Amino acid sequence: MGEVFRPKNSDEVSSAVKDALNMKASLELFGQGTRRSLGRPVKADASLDMSALTGVQMYEPEELVMVVAPGTPMREISQVLIEHNQQLAFEPPDYGPLWGLPADKGTVGGMIMTGRNGPRRLSAGGVRDYVLGVKGVNGFGELFVSGGRVVKNVTGFDLPKILTGSFGTLCAATEITLKLLPLPPEAATLVVSGLKDGQAVAAMTRVLTETSIPVSSAAHLPAEIAKLSRVDSISARQNSATLLRVEGFGPSVESGIQGLKKVFGSLSDMFVLDKAETQQLWKEVTNASFFIQTEKPIWKLSVPPSEAAAIMSKLGKGLTTQYFYDWAGGAIWIEAPASEDAGEAAIRGTLDSVVVGDGHATLIRASEEVRANIAPFHPLSPVLAAVEDRLRKQFDPQGMFNPGRMYGVRNAN
Repeated sequence: MGEVFRPKNSDEVSSAVKDALNMKASLELFGQGTRRSLGRPVKADASLDMSALTGVQMYEPEELVMVVAPGTPMREISQVLIEHNQQLAFEPPDYGPLWGLPADKGTVGGMIMTGRNGPRRLSAGGVRDYVLGVKGVNGFGELFVSGGRVVKNVTGFDLPKILTGSFGTLCAATEITLKLLPLPPEAATLVVSGLKDGQAVAAMTRVLTETSIPVSSAAHLPAEIAKLSRVDSISARQNSATLLRVEGFGPSVESGIQGLKKVFGSLSDMFVLDKAETQQLWKEVTNASFFIQTEKPIWKLSVPPSEAAAIMSKLGKGLTTQYFYDWAGGAIWIEAPASEDAGEAAIRGTLDSVVVGDGHATLIRASEEVRANIAPFHPLSPVLAAVEDRLRKQFDPQGMFNPGRMYGVRNAN
């Protein structure tokens, strides 16, 4: 891969980028490298290893704010937050085991730059909503600061949101300011067993749109997925499971569960998971753990919930092996049969025919060869492609950072 730069601070990051500019070299940016399997393989002249930029720079629990270096392990962040009964409310997933890697090896920089969200996105928002500020180095080797310890950014673009999910293609982040929330003291999950896909999506939609019950997450596991859960009360039934999670203080959780039972009053096969079971089950949903035992391609579709069941019905059994719904049907996880294109043509063709541009499909897992030959991220519309190109030229006009990771290598001019 050529020269490896291992900066220890932001000034050294700036120097490394300037050196690469002078050499007209492209750079692969990474921390622990655990998320290299997401997106196209990067073919760069040199690499920028950010793993030495580590540590919590500032943490004020009473202000619900934390400032961290990008190479800080997520494991370390989680331990600190748990000690203070706080959390990253968007429930960042750990896909390491999904890619055949150990769990808990990712970094906070990788989490922010890949921008993945867990089941609580339904109620708490996404990772972009919790990034208050970013310090970094752009493609000119210049240090910059954007945002800060406030929620609103009033000066021009909301750069923290733009940089989140950019896969390291715009800058090398050197410091990240995060918004935190308290951990809910109690949690429970109502499980409705035996619903078909369409029934489940309709029921979840009804709860979220027609009631005031504070459901934080809603998902549906078809029977073939539910039986893979390590929560015995889910797997033992050998039936589908529709999941509705309620979190908060004890009385509000109990009231919410009772309200859900009334909504599903005509359905006899219902049961409630306690806090420990709830945590285990939603961790499985968050990390798509049901697919760990295979190596088949995995897609995640973002769609209007009302169309979720229709999309899966049109795909048919021949084009999927296993699947489940998150975000009340707004996200569909699909394990596709192995093929040269990982099922891209069928999946994206079906998606586009049903929702007509109102959705996208992301390839979460596939071999390096497949990811090099197809588009892991949904192709951008001409308007969005033009916006992306303008942003890239402002931050990294030479196309130095992670070339090709998202949408292929483009000309510097």
